[in-house]
Amino acid sequence: MLNCDEYLTPGTLDEAFDLMERHAGGYRIVAGATDVLPWARQGRAGDVHYPALIDISRVAELEGFERRGDRLRLGANVTFSDFMNDPGLREALPIMPQVAVWFADDQIREQATLAGNIINASPAADGTPPMIALNGSVTLARRRGGKRRERRLELVDFVTGPAATRLEEGEILTAIECDLLAGYGTAFEKVGHRRSLVISTVCVACLVKLDREGRRFEDVRLALAGVGPVPARLDECESFLAGKPVAAESVREAARLPMGRVQSRTRREYRREVVFNFVERALVDALAALGVDLTPQEPVLQKVSHG
Repeated sequence: MLNCDEYLTPGTLDEAFDLMERHAGGYRIVAGATDVLPWARQGRAGDVHYPALIDISRVAELEGFERRGDRLRLGANVTFSDFMNDPGLREALPIMPQVAVWFADDQIREQATLAGNIINASPAADGTPPMIALNGSVTLARRRGGKRRERRLELVDFVTGPAATRLEEGEILTAIECDLLAGYGTAFEKVGHRRSLVISTVCVACLVKLDREGRRFEDVRLALAGVGPVPARLDECESFLAGKPVAAESVREAARLPMGRVQSRTRREYRREVVFNFVERALVDALAALGVDLTPQEPVLQKVSHG
């Protein structure tokens, strides 16, 4: 179980830094705590004790979102529920409601933040692939000598391995920025071992834009998680499809390219099959959102499989 001597709820970022300095070496930052609590259950991490838990979910500076030209800034306290319920977010990032609907259940979505999902750095994290496909970056803040300093990292550089990131001692992830891609067809595919509270075995995020005539691929964004130590952008698929006429054969050929990325030691052939089917169906579904019907001729896996 998880326990602490003090549970602290700062209202500002400076108050959070004050508490971090006061409890240096003996604190844990939480927001929704939806990753920390399961991790601390008996049988996983066992009994976990922190002198101080610093809950930043009430820090106003970490709330909300803001459009900045062709980019969107998301505060670190934006939850998965926000992507489903906020009209502005649904319009700005149409792929994220598709991600959120498969993320745990209603209660957890209300608490779980995208920032926390990224910092947890699970190889199968749901929130990381769409942000990678959207050229996501993170803003990290710290305070030294009474002055606040920030640095920005591309998301592909921030996550370095399972449960490993470039977040340094004394830093807080304050924001995530990503591209705004109006007019793109989007899709998110996910498979797990059960139908409720699904933990991904493999998940794929896909965004597609066609040329003015709707006949060729102008831009394709694909990112994959669950088959290696970190989520990855599928550059080989994107390059293969760029500029090609929209055709079922091209989509199927592109879907075969990332099968070799599977690095898992167990159920490798199954995961390769899942990758092929998911990339193909993600492309088909994203095209369908643009009014193009390329329904695969052969059946593919169900969205959530018991396999």
